[in-house]
Amino acid sequence: MADKSRSDGGAPDIFAELLRSQTEAASQVFGQLFAPVLPKGTAEAAPPPWGDVTESLQAMWGQFQNVPAADYADPAKLTGLLESWHRQVPFADLDNQKRLWGDSLQLWQSVLGQYGIGPLTQDDSPDGEAKLPRSDRRFADPKWREQPFFALIHQAYLLFAEQAEALADGVQGLDPARQQQLRFLTRAIVDALSPANFALTNPLALERAIETQGESLTRGLEHMMADLGRGQLTHTDPEAFKLGENIAVTPGKVVHETPLYQLIQYSPTTDKVLATPLVIFPPWINRFYILDLNPAKSFVRWAVEQGVTVFMVSWKSADASMAEVVWDDYVRAQIDAIDTVRDRLKAPSTHVIGYCVAGTTLAATLAVLARRGEADKVKSATFFTAQVDFADPGDLKHFVDDQQIETIGTLAPEGFLDGRYMAATFNLLRGNDLIWSYVTKNYLMGEDYPAFDLLHWNGDVTNLPAKWHCAYLRDLYRDNRLVEPDALSADGTPIDLRLIATPAYIQAGREDHIAPPESVWKLTRQLKGPWTFLLAGSGHIAGVVNPPSSKKYGFWTNDAPGDTLEGFIAGAQEHPGSWWPHWLGWLRGQDSAEVKATGKRVPGARGDKVIEDAPGRYVKTR
Repeated sequence: MADKSRSDGGAPDIFAELLRSQTEAASQVFGQLFAPVLPKGTAEAAPPPWGDVTESLQAMWGQFQNVPAADYADPAKLTGLLESWHRQVPFADLDNQKRLWGDSLQLWQSVLGQYGIGPLTQDDSPDGEAKLPRSDRRFADPKWREQPFFALIHQAYLLFAEQAEALADGVQGLDPARQQQLRFLTRAIVDALSPANFALTNPLALERAIETQGESLTRGLEHMMADLGRGQLTHTDPEAFKLGENIAVTPGKVVHETPLYQLIQYSPTTDKVLATPLVIFPPWINRFYILDLNPAKSFVRWAVEQGVTVFMVSWKSADASMAEVVWDDYVRAQIDAIDTVRDRLKAPSTHVIGYCVAGTTLAATLAVLARRGEADKVKSATFFTAQVDFADPGDLKHFVDDQQIETIGTLAPEGFLDGRYMAATFNLLRGNDLIWSYVTKNYLMGEDYPAFDLLHWNGDVTNLPAKWHCAYLRDLYRDNRLVEPDALSADGTPIDLRLIATPAYIQAGREDHIAPPESVWKLTRQLKGPWTFLLAGSGHIAGVVNPPSSKKYGFWTNDAPGDTLEGFIAGAQEHPGSWWPHWLGWLRGQDSAEVKATGKRVPGARGDKVIEDAPGRYVKTR
């Protein structure tokens, strides 16, 4: 802790004592950084240790000033956003100002008293650290408590965060959707204003700069400039992973191709396989290899090893040629993939999996097949974190209103939406984890990027057909029309989810912020046929990608699930580890017949024409 000698000189002395440590730290950093670099051999003084760093930073700063900001980083737009937020949150209300002032004064006295400053002194805690009233994992390092300036600034920030969120919650006269948007915007702005995100108010960044004689600042600025050039925040080493070499490596062949998707068939590793093949539809807003990250995490490889003939759809990243692509095209593509697999293997039906938005579309596809009398083409359907009822679809709802849908159109003049915008949107849903922690690590601390396959996948963006994406947001998220019988149609066929009699397995993630389990559960209310609901530990990705070898998270089942998610949870049985074996048991329960893994069950075998090796070209298209 700091020296407890008391200052009795009043407010000026208190502020002087408060700012002393910050000033000294800043002087060490910036005094060395901008000190003149004397010629070599000058007797008066040795060259400052940061001379080379200073020159590098000055050169990069000149380059940085010429780097155009991305549209969504336009300062004018950010200023407008902040002004709009400030108008809605009643900071100017006199009663609120009095309360804020009173709480702030109490906080200052409490925190400064820990350091012998001001009229109030607290006893030392047993471990010698200051006892501060608020805690947050962003400020867990002891350096946030060693000096009064950093202690006060992060405590004042946490107080402000509490007050801002309380004011947002208390705004009257807004409809529920606008109220939720205001809460979300408040949280996003508050997260952005954290003192951990700025070099001069982050003691760890200042210490790192001093320790490295400014090299951390150079690396951080290099990282920032590279990200500005890419128009996207980097989370992992961009050179660490290569498709088909150390990710997406399960052996297979591309056996079918259309302008919208490629169909991959994976090579069997068992003598016999289930007679009914499996077709997986991943979301087209991401690359398919989330289900084939590496041999240890790959759902595809694991399923193949269990004797399942696995096909994977690899969607094409949208370009100008796909400007007119709409929902009908994705429904037709799913039906085409099912028919292609059935014809190729002479199988009467397939199992299917739909992940996230592809699961939403799969529900529509099943309804179309049922209406056409072709439901027997699908033996069973599995839904990974998929929603059909969007009454309460989670935090993504905050990005869906008329103005934002119209904005998407302006961002897609060639008919497709740049995937970087969607990546930024999803990152905002977990801003502290996926944005600000990396700003701190990459820019302020200048740390090297880790080699993390999941983060590499997360940053491997794919473009979206703008016409379809806007319709998806409008018809599903905004208007919730999919659960209205015959309100929507696909390929000329009205959609009524109540016609679906196909046995269904519905997986939800307990901590999913993209497709909340409460929303996923609502699919059970729509289906005519039998269904099994499973609640997995973790969220939208880790809740799905949870191989048995990891022995993590666990899952919950209930043989008498009841009518609500609350009822399901109340009577649920918890199981340790991965839910994948439970799903496999359910799948075999639908059809346990097996056949030899010969002929076209082995893609690329003698006489079998294929297009190319997995993972194919489409997944590599940017």
